[in-house]
This record gives sequence, structure tokens and C-alpha cells, in this order.
Amino acid sequence: MTSSLLRSRALLLGPRLMTHHFIKPGQRPVLATTIHTTHENNAPGSGLLASTHWNAERLVSVGLIGIIPAAFCIQHPAMDYALAASLVIHGHWGIEQVVTDYVHGETLPKVANAALFAFSALTFAGLSYFNYNDVGLTKAVLMLWSSST
Repeated sequence: MTSSLLRSRALLLGPRLMTHHFIKPGQRPVLATTIHTTHENNAPGSGLLASTHWNAERLVSVGLIGIIPAAFCIQHPAMDYALAASLVIHGHWGIEQVVTDYVHGETLPKVANAALFAFSALTFAGLSYFNYNDVGLTKAVLMLWSSST
């Protein structure tokens, strides 16, 4: 029983699934050419590799675990700017994934990504302006918490 199960699973996972009945002479199997990323897709200037981008997202997410409490313990303008940048990039990458997954078509994804980039840039500019001209991000949150009690 298990040997027949292993053989059937190997047929599904292996290239033997595409038999000569489905492949024309001189034609390569479709699965063999589209599953793996080719070198041309990773050429310089084509953006980050998916694994590099994924690692950067995880680094920012884990970094927020340390930056948020550190910004409240060490109230310094540099910590406010680090917190603002981390929150904006974290939110930008999260919403960018939603746009990538759910916005389809020719021009709509480009418009949505441009709007997201503009919104993220304006958000960071607003937080930077607030940090520079007012009490700062962490001090404002502490003031909100203290006034509610």
C-alpha cells in the first residue's frame, strides 16, 4: 500500500507526469520552464529578489519589537525618527502586498502603487514635520495616555 502511494506521489511531483502524449516533438514541458526563476528575471535593475525583500520585511517587523519600547524609554528625536521610518516602511510594505494580491489589470496596479508611494511619503513627511516642530511622536503618545487617566 505505501509503495503504491509513494509511486503515485512521485508521479505527481516528478517530470514523468508530462508524458509524450501531451508534449509535441521538440517542445519542452511547460512546468520545466516556468516553475523556477530564471537569471533574466533577477537581472540588475529589476528590483529586489523576493527572498531579500522578505528578509527585509522580517527585519523591520522584528526591529519594531525593539524600537517601540526603546523610543518610549529613550525619548530622543533620533528615536522618534527611527520609529516614524519603521512604522511607515512597515505599513507601506504591508499595504503593497494587499495591492499586489488584490488589484489587477493593466493600469490600476500602477495607479494604486503610485498612490501608495505618495501616501507613504506624505505620511513620513508629516511624522517628520511633527517630530521637528512639535513634541515628537513618543511624547505625544505619552501625553495622550496621561490625559486619559
